[in-house]
Amino acid sequence: MTRSKYSYATRLITLCAVTILGGCSSHMSLLDPKGPIGADEKSVIITAFGLMLIVVIPVFLMTFLFAWRYRASNKKATYAPKWSYSGKIELVVWVVPALIVISLGVLVWRTTHELSPYKPLVSHDKPVTIEAVSMDWKWLFIYPNQHIATVNKLVLPTNVPVDFRITSDTVMTSFFIPRLGSQIYAMAGMQTKLHLLADQPGTYTGRNFQFSGRGFSSMDFKTVATSQRKFQDWIRKVRQSKNRLDLATLKKLEKPSEKNPVTYYASVRPHLFDYIIHKYMSANADEVKTKLGKGA
Repeated sequence: MTRSKYSYATRLITLCAVTILGGCSSHMSLLDPKGPIGADEKSVIITAFGLMLIVVIPVFLMTFLFAWRYRASNKKATYAPKWSYSGKIELVVWVVPALIVISLGVLVWRTTHELSPYKPLVSHDKPVTIEAVSMDWKWLFIYPNQHIATVNKLVLPTNVPVDFRITSDTVMTSFFIPRLGSQIYAMAGMQTKLHLLADQPGTYTGRNFQFSGRGFSSMDFKTVATSQRKFQDWIRKVRQSKNRLDLATLKKLEKPSEKNPVTYYASVRPHLFDYIIHKYMSANADEVKTKLGKGA
């Protein structure tokens, strides 16, 4: 291989490495969790990765070992042109992968139940309920017990479980805060649930990971985990907003828009989350409108 070919090969390898690592960098937050669900999911990822390496690493090593040992110039290597079967090799080839598959199956079955997004978290603190609605192309967060709402900003108290009710006011999307764990889909006319907890203060990115049209790339939001005292201060700050989230405001929010700024709403029309779900279900629409009153 000439010097120019070496240079070309080096550039190609570098380009591939940058491409691969660049693709991984946006998901490295999965390996830096800030909550118990994210930490458990990180443990599952690493364990499964390690189990699969039991096969991958020996295969790579033996590829180079066999190529070197049985090269044409090595006259000491055993030449066996009629060889066709080895009981020891068959035993290793079948038993080891079978044990790995069984181990992965047990791991997945156990963690699927333990980390179910519908399973409430055990805590002495009363959970905070947040209703998340995906729109074109923004996120609406309703705090029903605090009677406030926000667009594209989520604030949570640390070390307090958060019970999410999630739906979509548009096409199917997905709700995911990688450092807290568990991605779950949001679908119009349906409700999904998710239970998370942030155990460290910080600002974490959340976004829609399901392609949903032109504004998909900007459909993200900041998740701020803070102390309970600062969380209460933030609620008082939101209540000072002049904005009110009623049906007229909801109609405006439903219009597609991109790169929406953070917006606070000092009050929220009761049962608004249920209205968003049931408006796609004609059989229940009248019942929800009755709850909302004549303004619905």
